[in-house]
Amino acid sequence: MRYRTIAGTEIEVSEVGFGVWTVAAGWWGEYSDAQAVTLLRQAYDRGVTFFDTADTYGNGRGETLLAQAFPGADRDEIVVSTKFGYDWESNVGKRREGHQEAPHCLDPDFLERALDASLRRLGTDHIDLYQLHNARLEHLHNDAVWSFVERARAAGKVRAVGVALGPAIGWAEEGHYAMEHLPVEVVHMIYNALELDPGRELIATARRTGKSLLVRVPHSSGMLEGRYTAETEFPEGDHRRHRPRAWLVNGVQKVEQLRFLERENGCALGQASLRYVLRTPEVVSALPNIYDLAQLDEFAGAAAAAEISDDQAARIESLFESNYGLPREVEAGTASRHAAGAH
Repeated sequence: MRYRTIAGTEIEVSEVGFGVWTVAAGWWGEYSDAQAVTLLRQAYDRGVTFFDTADTYGNGRGETLLAQAFPGADRDEIVVSTKFGYDWESNVGKRREGHQEAPHCLDPDFLERALDASLRRLGTDHIDLYQLHNARLEHLHNDAVWSFVERARAAGKVRAVGVALGPAIGWAEEGHYAMEHLPVEVVHMIYNALELDPGRELIATARRTGKSLLVRVPHSSGMLEGRYTAETEFPEGDHRRHRPRAWLVNGVQKVEQLRFLERENGCALGQASLRYVLRTPEVVSALPNIYDLAQLDEFAGAAAAAEISDDQAARIESLFESNYGLPREVEAGTASRHAAGAH
């Protein structure tokens, strides 16, 4: 494993992090607490030290799983990131259609309670990275939020602050504004070899402003793991089961044109995909969906994979600009849409 430091801090994170959403939210299959804790510990044994969750993942379960996996003295061996901003507790037991988001609540009293609740669930006195979850521009303009954040820093409850963009790909205006105008160290975005924008523009802003980036969905919801075919059937409980079939068929066609990375670099496509997003120094960690030990071993092993060359990166960008040779109209209605309100 390799490690990078969040800009403006002394916080060192593993290049490959663990997104706890996968084992806590029930959208990538069901995990018992014991299964989830075992996978988290196995990740740590392979050098993963950065664990990213949110108070809304599994209605607090993502945080309690981390407390179970890394209690007491173990806490100082890892970097914990969680998120805030959703009033999910007032919606527990209520029906939400599909992937509908919980409402945001950014009242200072609510935020103070939410922070203390996260600390209790995590079993810790501090959060290494605290991110405003799926922020809208109006939230970023809310001075009360950033006054709360600075109080939390001054109290030692929070070490660094970020803005997580979402729930779907996009939100470029929010990302640029956060890096240019707010007291944050990190912006958290979707970026991968199939979905370069708005990531490319956000990378340029991070470079100019001296901020760090986190990347989620580095495998485009599993597509860049390179294992799917046009006949793949996703199991019950997997949110990809409900996507249009065109998403799968078109994605598989695109992935075939990226197989040159496997041949030229002698590694799995999933490893090359991680090395692609990590070739940007502003990206301090990538957060693949890790849902079994074999996947964990592959992704943790990406540190040993060959770097993506400038020529290879240029070929990826050229393929993206040409829509991987597919007619533009086939993309209608099939663009990635990632788990509203839960990621």
